[in-house]
Amino acid sequence: MEHLDSQRRDEGSQKRSPFDLIMNQIRRKKSFTESRQRPSVSRFFWPSENSEKRGKGNPETKECESKESSPAEDKENVGPQTGGGDPADSDVCSVVGWGRVKQFAQKLGKRPDRQTLSLSHCDLTATDVVELATMLPFLALLEELDLSWNDLIGGSLKALTFHLQHVNKLKTLKLSNCRLTVEDVTALGEALDYIPMLEILDLSWNSCIGGNLQCLARCFVRACKVKEFHLVDCQLTAEDAETLGQVLCMMPHLEVLDLSANKLLAGGLRDLTLQLRHTPRLRALRLHLCGLQQDSIHTLGSAFQFLPDLQQLDLSCNKEAAGGFAQGAALMIQLKHLQLLDLHLCCLTEEDMAALNQVAPSLCDLRVLDLSSNKKIGGVSQQLFPSLPLSKMRQILLYNCCLTGDSYRSLAEAMQQLCELETLNLSWNKCVGGNLKMLLDSLKPKSRLQELKLSSCNLTTEDMVHLASVSRSGALVHLKHLDLTYNDTVGDQGWAHFFQRAEGLRELVELDLSLRPSARRDASPWLGSLLSCLPRLAALADLGMHRWVLTAQQRASLEAFNRDGKRNITFSCYQSSTGSDEGEPDSRHLGSTIEK
Repeated sequence: MEHLDSQRRDEGSQKRSPFDLIMNQIRRKKSFTESRQRPSVSRFFWPSENSEKRGKGNPETKECESKESSPAEDKENVGPQTGGGDPADSDVCSVVGWGRVKQFAQKLGKRPDRQTLSLSHCDLTATDVVELATMLPFLALLEELDLSWNDLIGGSLKALTFHLQHVNKLKTLKLSNCRLTVEDVTALGEALDYIPMLEILDLSWNSCIGGNLQCLARCFVRACKVKEFHLVDCQLTAEDAETLGQVLCMMPHLEVLDLSANKLLAGGLRDLTLQLRHTPRLRALRLHLCGLQQDSIHTLGSAFQFLPDLQQLDLSCNKEAAGGFAQGAALMIQLKHLQLLDLHLCCLTEEDMAALNQVAPSLCDLRVLDLSSNKKIGGVSQQLFPSLPLSKMRQILLYNCCLTGDSYRSLAEAMQQLCELETLNLSWNKCVGGNLKMLLDSLKPKSRLQELKLSSCNLTTEDMVHLASVSRSGALVHLKHLDLTYNDTVGDQGWAHFFQRAEGLRELVELDLSLRPSARRDASPWLGSLLSCLPRLAALADLGMHRWVLTAQQRASLEAFNRDGKRNITFSCYQSSTGSDEGEPDSRHLGSTIEK
């Protein structure tokens, strides 16, 4: 995600002119007070127009004139006039106003839309917020506004919220990671009456909300239409949990509640769960990393009877909840429509696992199960796999679970019924090494498996030979992501044989066979097989080869393939001009410049 965020930021910055970049630096140094006193520079650059239009009451001209005559009336005179004026004036106003919106968005590298305005990751300043506020009258059809990840606009939101009355059709408002202040939160709460159609509100990663949620909550109206409420990592306190409970009473349409990464929230969980009875339509409840205790699981479970439609339950990364599932898990039987259960890194005990084994047959709609990083369940999970709704399972994540031989065999037998399985993560389970055949032989022809992760599984040369054979038979024809990293135990012949018979991986997009950080190995014994195989892997776009040593000539061969085959594969390797094991890390696009 960080890579995607930085990519978007780069794309936006490349489309700005040098003048815009200089002005942005100047704007950073201006305080919000100064921006209110002095009009934005861009307001003086209106689209050229003839004197006839200017004489017919152009809204921008009126705005400038009103500033000279009565500064206090500035907010009322911005935007189209709604009095008994000439209809032609309104048309001109609309066209010119939309031109301003397009110019504003385009200088930020964004493409405007009358219903959706996404300005996330744009380095917006307080001045930009004031300018955007004056354009809202021209966006009466706006349904989605995203200003997320602009941490320079904190303290200036009031200038925008005043004009939300012009976009009363707004359904989505995202302000995550904007460094909002208490004044911003209060102003937003006061503006909620202006946007009665609001369905999605995302205020995540704004730490000032913690301890101040009442500034927002007291302005929620009863029976509001909010369907999604996101407050990730807002440093919510136990008192905020009580306040949030009062808000839930006014959200009968709520479907998604995300309170993840609020470690102090657990102290007020009882007050919160009591009010979940007012959200019967809730589909997703996310309490990842919320500091849940053993008794928290039972407290939370008491609310499950009021959540008949709950489909996603995320309780992951709550280590102190270990042992709480032994009693609380039984309450999950009431979640008849649960599709996703995420309990990774919860330090589950054998007793917790025994309780889950009893509940599993009742979860007949379960699609995704994540038990990763629970090292104590490896020896007791063999009873779980047969009791799952295998014909519906799409993702099974058992990363770093210390699976035993019996548990692994139980999973391998269950693979025959996992006809809808798309993702299987068995990384860091050493029992897989030398036994991969047992798992792969259970795959049906043309299985739906798209992602297979076998990192650090102590795979052997025989495992790679069998993986190649299964792929050639067509059982992995839909595989898109294959993770074979940190399997230094595979011999050179294993890698060579794999690439010689990998033509069955026609849809493979990403392949990673990087070595451990401390390892260095020569890729020469199997590089020829890789070059011969690449034309048959038509969909491959990313090949990870970290810490495999290639000479300059070998890297040139890879570049030549990409250039001659008109491909754009990204590869990573360990460069060495001498062919020895010493070199420098190298990551580049085949046929393009090195990315440091």
